[in-house]
Amino acid sequence: MMYAVIDIETTGGDKITEISILVFDGEKIVDEFTSLVNPECTIPYYITTLTGINDAMVANAPKFYQIAKKVLEITENTVFVAHNVNFDYNIIQKEFKTLGASFQRKKLCTIRLSRKIIPGFKSYSLGKLCTSLKIPISNRHRAKGDAEATVILFKMLLEKDTTNTINSFLNPKSKEATLPPLLSKEVFETLPKKEGVYYFRNSENVVIYVGKANNIRQRVLSHLYDKTKKEVNMCLEIANITFTETGNELLALLLESSEIKRIYPKYNRAQRRTAESIALFTYEDRNGITHIATNKIKFVTNPITKFYNATEARVFIEKFCEEFELCPKYCHLQSNVSNCFHYQIKQCKGICKNEESVDSYNKRVHKAIQSVQYKTESFVINEKGRNDKENAFALVLNGVYKGFGYIDKTIKIESPNCYMNVITSMKDNRDSKRILNWYLKDNPDKLVPLDGNVALEKSEFDMLSTLFN
Repeated sequence: MMYAVIDIETTGGDKITEISILVFDGEKIVDEFTSLVNPECTIPYYITTLTGINDAMVANAPKFYQIAKKVLEITENTVFVAHNVNFDYNIIQKEFKTLGASFQRKKLCTIRLSRKIIPGFKSYSLGKLCTSLKIPISNRHRAKGDAEATVILFKMLLEKDTTNTINSFLNPKSKEATLPPLLSKEVFETLPKKEGVYYFRNSENVVIYVGKANNIRQRVLSHLYDKTKKEVNMCLEIANITFTETGNELLALLLESSEIKRIYPKYNRAQRRTAESIALFTYEDRNGITHIATNKIKFVTNPITKFYNATEARVFIEKFCEEFELCPKYCHLQSNVSNCFHYQIKQCKGICKNEESVDSYNKRVHKAIQSVQYKTESFVINEKGRNDKENAFALVLNGVYKGFGYIDKTIKIESPNCYMNVITSMKDNRDSKRILNWYLKDNPDKLVPLDGNVALEKSEFDMLSTLFN
């Protein structure tokens, strides 16, 4: 079998600045191709500091399309071998894709192979592994120097592979070539094909991403096949995956939202926001017309819903206004006007000129408000549990989301306190309200009203379980 041991240097993104391909027959290098590559963009200073490759060095170097044929030819009928193979392979594959060509090779990762064949090292980075194994490595962070060290490491792995590990990694049914370099196949195989929340952890056991899924294993696998820059960078850091089964999608959504705000994972940036600064509210003017308006949340006693910023609030009201045919003037989308723009273009119902009764208009406003509020103040949403012996629930009391939990099917529920004794406490926020309202629109039969307003003593909150800690 022939192997193409490859290393590339990049701009820090997905453009190649240098490539080295050493064709190895298991004993010796039989062919070689090494070249600087013009990335057709500026090389960042920190990359130049790391690799020594600067803009001047690559100015007259061939562009990738000029060496693409050579890369195809020299790697044909070989196994693509690299230290952290998915990084090099994905970038080269992407370069070919921009040219309208495909690049498909069998892959082997010397990080994954090393962790399996020579376990016990604290670090499996190329530099530290070579130091531990006394492998000479010159011209570190240059393509040829790193490729030559990888050849020596790979030869050592071939010699020490007494359990046929390398051939098993090449099995088309194996996930070894797909999994991140730091993640063991054993961890992946423990992932269930059930609803729940999963946590990507780095080598220091820090959670770097939280996600929800109806099939945890399948969803995790989709991350590994995603070739976007964010996903590739994230996968390089995954050393462990833990999970919590929830039994159903609703609780998975609620737990995911809560965990992102609690943990602040680095790769959930778009969902980490917790501060809600703008509130939506209503008031009646002296003519009895109901206005929809926004203000800073600290000035609003009973907000209808909350937003993270003024832009988000305005976009919401614009959609609100259109869906329920409300007046932009009385939704405070247009100020200092006698008639709204919709009236001028004959799309307004006529409240601006009193062509519609105040009662008729206010009914539409009330209907709009009801669409973002719970239909009853205290209720429980029943769902299937994690097994056949339990039921799951989400609890809202006095209009406030309290959390969720699980109850044995044989227990008779006599009061909300029964729920409180087994609940996992969660914070009520705009995201939890959005999730619950979204769910109830499609599953109204799952809502069970609770009689009257329910007052709970502080001592009852102290009894909350910590099932998901």
